Amino acid sequence: MLLLIVEDDDHVASALTAVLGRHGFDTERARTGAQALEALSHDPDLVLLDLGLPDTDGFDLCRRMRQRYDRPILVVTARTDTRARIHGLNLGADDYLVKPYDIGELIARIHAVARRSAPRRETATPTRHAGPISVDVDAREATVDGRPVQLTRKEFDLLAMLARQPGVVFSRGQILSEVWSTHWQGSQRTLEVHVASLRTKLGIPDAVQTVRGVGYRLRP
Repeated sequence: MLLLIVEDDDHVASALTAVLGRHGFDTERARTGAQALEALSHDPDLVLLDLGLPDTDGFDLCRRMRQRYDRPILVVTARTDTRARIHGLNLGADDYLVKPYDIGELIARIHAVARRSAPRRETATPTRHAGPISVDVDAREATVDGRPVQLTRKEFDLLAMLARQPGVVFSRGQILSEVWSTHWQGSQRTLEVHVASLRTKLGIPDAVQTVRGVGYRLRP
């Protein structure tokens, strides 16, 4: 997933780029509103928009971006005024996160707004691919090089979630929330067992990769 970071502060942008990279995201950085509008031609999957920019009003930039860009815009700003949040959402932002924020919440919000924008694309292409692995979401069938793989319901749901964005890291918390509908930390062992079983059944040991301290991703 390619994220466009619109941020004029070099220190903030550098730290954010490093953290997002560790979570499996590709990033591009724009320092100004003009650079941000130009970068939309690179078709980013999501925009992280800081409102305090040197060359333009952040709200006006949000409005202009929404006119030509139909993917998620997540406003990240130090402005805490409720009216500012409402204004940003009314201009087309999909979510609004106030600095300082927890990086875990930022990652969760990125995935949340990405999920909300995904149904249009998934309806057109219900089959997801990652190398030799194919996942037919509608038929609930998985294959490796055309060979059917028999999975349990949870194993299939786990694989389908990871196949939604191959190469992107999904945190353990996200997976437990979506696949098991729980936040209980005791479920971590259940997740590990299912990952191990999924690797065995796929016959590709490194297909599901562990990102230490974060979660799992499907090898693209």
